[in-house]
Amino acid sequence: MIKLGVLDQVPLSKGQTVTEKMQETIKMATLAEELGYTRYWFAEHHGTKGMQSTAPEILMAAIAAHTENIRVGSGGILLPQYSPFKVAEVTKQLESIFPGRVDVGLGRSPGGTPALRRALVDGTPRSLDEFWRQMDDLIHYVRDTLPRTHPNAGVKAAPILENTPPLWILGLGENSAEQAAKRGLGYVFGHFIKSARGEQAMQTYRDHFTPNEWSKTPQMLAAVFMVCADTDEEAERLASSQDLWLLRVEKGLDSRIPSIKEANDYQYTDEDHKRMIHNRTRTIIGSPETVRNQLRTLADRYGMDEFLILCNIHSFSDRIRSYQLVSEALNIK
Repeated sequence: MIKLGVLDQVPLSKGQTVTEKMQETIKMATLAEELGYTRYWFAEHHGTKGMQSTAPEILMAAIAAHTENIRVGSGGILLPQYSPFKVAEVTKQLESIFPGRVDVGLGRSPGGTPALRRALVDGTPRSLDEFWRQMDDLIHYVRDTLPRTHPNAGVKAAPILENTPPLWILGLGENSAEQAAKRGLGYVFGHFIKSARGEQAMQTYRDHFTPNEWSKTPQMLAAVFMVCADTDEEAERLASSQDLWLLRVEKGLDSRIPSIKEANDYQYTDEDHKRMIHNRTRTIIGSPETVRNQLRTLADRYGMDEFLILCNIHSFSDRIRSYQLVSEALNIK
């Protein structure tokens, strides 16, 4: 059976306030739990008009406080911008409040423009090449296994827990998959970002997975855009707002989700149409039957059975309906 979770970028629709969006997010998470979704993760974005998940750790705490069983996670914390020690303490603090419900996903993204990155790191230059060294430090801090030879030997990330939250790597290809596997970490493939290398990444992860006392078997997820409606035609109509949104995000333009009317009235160039066709490879769109069949096909291609889905369309009620229909189609409740 396929399992489903939600990856929420907290996308703001045009005409909506940020406070309204945050209240929607809480409602969406409680509904996801009722519908049988097993995880609710938050992305991390900075300096955008549209994507309001700037501090996934805070959103994780808010959602966990409003739900009972669904796992809350980051998808993911941008580790190159932060201290591994601080990330370890924040996530262990979350685990101490919501034991057994916290997932810690880490990403290597620079987080935005050079100016934004300078602000995030407080002006201290830091290379993205440091990511795997930072990741190893984070593992040691979370699991209290810092080697005696480490410069910070003796430092312990508090609170000290008997059980620690699982760590996941977000990646787009074979290199990240291999590095995650060698460390016995979970792996999340960003199909919604780049869909071309998923099969190779998943196979690489399985081939190189090294079990340890914290993770005995490979743990794999894939994240994909998804729009579901009662008919294929209605799903296509709703997805038009996501199509234009993606196009603008890629161009560095307004990242708020446009209305369907705005999407229909927009003057697309030939290059826009080519890009939209390409972006559809990152997306599953259709009726419940279409979505079920395409998701099962993708699960077979990737050799895994759990997905995180994103639905970035304009109307909250249509978004809720999409998640409801997907739940029913896959019988996850």
